[in-house]
Amino acid sequence: MAKPEAKIVARAKTAQSKSKGEALPFTKKNYYLLMAGLAVIILGFVSLGMGSITLAPILLVLGYCVIVPVAILYRGSESASAGQDTPTE
Repeated sequence: MAKPEAKIVARAKTAQSKSKGEALPFTKKNYYLLMAGLAVIILGFVSLGMGSITLAPILLVLGYCVIVPVAILYRGSESASAGQDTPTE
């Protein structure tokens, strides 16, 4: 069985290697999309409070099921091409 110190050192090295090469996962565009999704959700609840039985569910489903997941999963073209820009010799 491995010594406890070896496990701690291995975990620390793994954490350092992950934090060195990766930038923050969310960009400004992600936050703008998330804010837009929250605005659509708020509008959905406001229209629900006003008695709309057609517009409110459409806005709520659009906000919760489309815009917020897109905001979380969106990756810009810069991050996708950054890993492919390796110099060739």
